[in-house]
Amino acid sequence: MSTTKTSHRNVRSRQSAKPAAGAPLANASALPAKHPPKAIRQAGGTVPQGNPPAGDGKSGSPPVFAPETLCIQAGYSPKVGEPRIPAIVQSTTYKYDDIDQVNRVMTLQEFGYKYTRTGNPTVTALEEKVLRLEGGAAAVATASGQAATLLSVANIVRAGDHILAASTLYGGTFTLFNATLKKFGVSATFFDPEAPAREIARLFRPETKLLFGETIGNPGLNILDFHKLAALARANGVPLVVDNTLATPLLCQPFKHGANIVIHSATKFLDGHAAAIGGVIIDGGNFDWAGGGRFPDFTEPDPTYNNVRYTGKFPKAPYLAKARAQLLRDFGGCLAPQNAFLINLGIETLHLRIPRHGENALALARFLAGHPRVAWVNHPLLSKTGRSRVATYFNQRNGGGVLTFGLKGDAGSIRRFVKRLRIAALVVHVGDLRTGILHPASSTHAQLTAEEQRACGITPDLIRVSVGLESIHDLVADFQQALE
Repeated sequence: MSTTKTSHRNVRSRQSAKPAAGAPLANASALPAKHPPKAIRQAGGTVPQGNPPAGDGKSGSPPVFAPETLCIQAGYSPKVGEPRIPAIVQSTTYKYDDIDQVNRVMTLQEFGYKYTRTGNPTVTALEEKVLRLEGGAAAVATASGQAATLLSVANIVRAGDHILAASTLYGGTFTLFNATLKKFGVSATFFDPEAPAREIARLFRPETKLLFGETIGNPGLNILDFHKLAALARANGVPLVVDNTLATPLLCQPFKHGANIVIHSATKFLDGHAAAIGGVIIDGGNFDWAGGGRFPDFTEPDPTYNNVRYTGKFPKAPYLAKARAQLLRDFGGCLAPQNAFLINLGIETLHLRIPRHGENALALARFLAGHPRVAWVNHPLLSKTGRSRVATYFNQRNGGGVLTFGLKGDAGSIRRFVKRLRIAALVVHVGDLRTGILHPASSTHAQLTAEEQRACGITPDLIRVSVGLESIHDLVADFQQALE
């Protein structure tokens, strides 16, 4: 298959005798695993100051729990008399008594909350929860999913570098790579993720610094072939960055399949209620940033932080430590505590919502596939390739809560169909417990050329349906009457 190239773009400290307000710069795994930092107490609650990998409950590592339990319990452990759920710490600052200790915190010699732009107890609770669900080394939350995408890439590339990305991306990500980063001297090439490995391999350049894809393409709904792309990334000495938004860690944990960095638009299924915007970046701690000398920003002294070398100071998660220390500080894309609270609350029911999303989506897809006014239907479990990849990479037989289909007729037919719907709403969103529909060619991907839309899997007749948790009988009846 052909490829599409687009050239562009450019807290207390354990060492301190006196208690200190504070939260970690990076998460626990940025420290030696056998010495995880103590939990900090803040605003009447205990927020773990680290993200140790799941373990057996011995030697300081947390016990291994099922995803259902982690959705509810992970990230926050109250002590006697403290709030049962994480408090909203609506504060920009944290009090200290010692000038020298503030200096140590500000120069990364000691861990502590210093300013909510780089850390907040409520946000930490969310970071910890998502980290435990994904199984990585450390995590940082951001103001939005788009902020997570930007920071995940900006943390790696410099002017003159190159990104290799699957073409089947969310429109905002495609535009970020294809146009905005070009202005900063970063170029990108987009490839068909179903192309043979040898064809994709030819697109790597000496200046290529990362390989990027989505677990489930939005809205193409192709499932990433992790084995193929992870092997290509390893062979070329670059990290594999994966957007796991549409799958969530309930369906797929990309680190198990060779990913090095995972990102989420937490606005979508993690929140699940269309109530809060946020993003999360998770560091797998499984990429050698010091190898080959290709990533000097991690190995050379950072003059803005006391000449720290991130691979030396934070050997377990240097990528995440740098993202929090540098990019949250400089770009300011931090998550508001109120939104962190709401997203955390949403995740508590993620294990209940995801199976229902998948069941409803498959049932609606099958109904649409048999309707005479529908030209085609796309859902991962309706294709042989999709079913195979779900079986290979997913934790359950669930193709996700999104489907796409094409309506016979012209643009007017699409407009009339959308207006006739009573339950499904026309919204620029996905992953809500309420069913929503969208016409990507005229909305999320409207800024792309016709050729770029086709490369992303967008056709003029494509309608995306984010299937909610309503009665499937009511949803089918709603689509039935709208199609009449």
